[in-house]
Amino acid sequence: MYIFKNSTFVFLFTLALSFFSADLAADTIEEILVTGNWREKPAQQEDSSLVLLNAENIKSQSLKHFEQISFLVPNLHFAASDSRARYFQIRGIGERSGYQGTPNSSVGFLIDDIDYSGQGGIATTFDVDQIEVYRGPQGSRIGANALAGLIYIKTKDPTETFKGTSELTQGSYGTTSAGVAFGGPLKNNQDITYRLALRQDKADGFRKNLYLNRSDTSRKDESTSRFKVNWQLSNQTKIKFLVSQVDLDDPADIWTIDGSLNTLSDRPGMDSQKTNAYGIKIFHAFDGFELQSFTSATETDVTFSYDADWGNTNSHAPYTYDYFSETLRGRKSFNQEFRAVSSTADFLQNNFMEWVIGANYLELKENNLKKDDGLYGDPSDPYGPYASTSSSSSRYKSSNISIFGNLDYLLSTSLKLSLGLRWEDWEADYSDSLQESFNPSDQMTGGKISLIKDILNSTNIYASLAKGYKQGGFNLGVGLAANSINTNLSYDPEFLTNYEIGIKTKLLESKINLNGVVFYSDREDQQVLISTQTDPSDPNTFSFLTQNAAEGVNFGLELNMDMAINESLDAFLNLGILKTEIKNWQSRKDLEGRAQAHAPERSFALGFNWRPTMNTYLAIDFTGNSNFYYSDSHNNQSKSYTLANLNLGYAKDDWNYELWARNIFDEYYSVRGFYFGNEAPNFEDTLYQRHGDPRQVGFSVRYDF
Repeated sequence: MYIFKNSTFVFLFTLALSFFSADLAADTIEEILVTGNWREKPAQQEDSSLVLLNAENIKSQSLKHFEQISFLVPNLHFAASDSRARYFQIRGIGERSGYQGTPNSSVGFLIDDIDYSGQGGIATTFDVDQIEVYRGPQGSRIGANALAGLIYIKTKDPTETFKGTSELTQGSYGTTSAGVAFGGPLKNNQDITYRLALRQDKADGFRKNLYLNRSDTSRKDESTSRFKVNWQLSNQTKIKFLVSQVDLDDPADIWTIDGSLNTLSDRPGMDSQKTNAYGIKIFHAFDGFELQSFTSATETDVTFSYDADWGNTNSHAPYTYDYFSETLRGRKSFNQEFRAVSSTADFLQNNFMEWVIGANYLELKENNLKKDDGLYGDPSDPYGPYASTSSSSSRYKSSNISIFGNLDYLLSTSLKLSLGLRWEDWEADYSDSLQESFNPSDQMTGGKISLIKDILNSTNIYASLAKGYKQGGFNLGVGLAANSINTNLSYDPEFLTNYEIGIKTKLLESKINLNGVVFYSDREDQQVLISTQTDPSDPNTFSFLTQNAAEGVNFGLELNMDMAINESLDAFLNLGILKTEIKNWQSRKDLEGRAQAHAPERSFALGFNWRPTMNTYLAIDFTGNSNFYYSDSHNNQSKSYTLANLNLGYAKDDWNYELWARNIFDEYYSVRGFYFGNEAPNFEDTLYQRHGDPRQVGFSVRYDF
């Protein structure tokens, strides 16, 4: 089944259904405020391609992790590490290897205004209030980490009265999840409110290690805790505190020689991560504007190890072939931002403009220790197996200083001009035990200009021109001397210019929300990732190199539609069409003109939420992608796929019971692949794929108090 072939029919059928049902007593689509910007405002007024999911959307589809949420957002893709998604791609732009590249990613990832870019695996959806996905450069918003777009997750805030929720889930492959969240005001001080959220997720994994006869070498053991405190210090001043911890203890035994869901490794690896985050927000109101201070810090420890031969003594016999690699990573960040945010403009009150001006300081520190060991022997070699061990360490530090501003000017009651600008200075210091040493620096400028027209208070049309940027860098740990003339040593910043026209409209007395966007992006000095293996007998010499292609082109359209068909039936349709091209890549003429990696031409999400009685509901959704290239360094592609998910629920009083199924038809699909020689004795290039989750069924119960 591949629904893309009939996507036009599905869209027209669904639209016709909504018109046919218009005479019924239908609910209106609730207006939702956007929170991931400088100030809250209705989503209808956004001048960006935006997909917004609120708490009810998440609950109705029994989604437990942002990795699952991403399937609902066309033109949003992810490159899974061995355990969880670390990097994301929007409109085909973003990092695609689980652990390679400089610490700055192309897609911003914020949770409660704390920057987790490159650490997306931490994003459980429990006690989440809203998820916003902005497609297109957000250079005037958060700078270098938003070349392609921004993912913003807002968790639930403390409430003025005591409230809480609890949830328990049991499912296939030993899936067990339990969570509780509660909070309210302090008894002795009603101006101070709090909320505590705790979550534990465990699963055995769906792969079996045939050599070790174990089914837990790709298990998941994840815990999340979050504590929020809001303090209304006075009528003018409020303070918000946040402390969170995410602990992922996940083995990483997923790659196989035979392409099945079974593994053969004798030394399963790990993909563990522990992240502590701290944040404080201070708001003070003055006449006409509000001063905001955002301070945050994160500490992350990562262990990434894998069986580099993906086999065992029997797999490679009569050859002796055994390699293992482990990387220990420590990462710290500190972020300080100050903003002055004006009051909201009102044309009728002769207040024609609203503005934001601010400054940001970001510091990153990262230490890596890599240890490899291996053993190789040819039965015809009289000298016996050859053993090798190696270790290397690296240190990275960078600082970003940014100045930004945004001005919205009301030309009339229905026409608004928006101007945004961001200037950023980046300096970095890198050194390692291989005698590599770099001190790169860049100054970059991005911004956005848009014109927004309101028609009859139900339709907004906008046109925008935005420029995003991503700092340059250097290729780590490949043994290139600092004075080398090798062009692979470093790469330049990448810039993206995006042209966009969009419409946001409400139809049939707000029973339908329809958003459509057409975009065209020019990529200058496009950063592309290639791979090389310097020693065919040693898989640990498999290295990634980032280079600049001269140009790249990304264009397409995005359509989002929500419908309240009648009082008991809602539906949604999200569609993405994407065309990409690599241009003028002098060092890889064979790939010039080809589509970019991780950029499926078509992606979609279609779903219904039916409430046949006051207490029951049924949610069904279909999501899918067309095929895509795994990498810019080879021409192997995935296969297209369509996934079907179901959630059947019964709610009464404060209790909620759900039967759910994901990937109902047990579709076999892949989300990542790489290509190199790893099988003795010829070491012929072979495609290895990271497959997505098979069919899973389960039961969840939730109690609100």
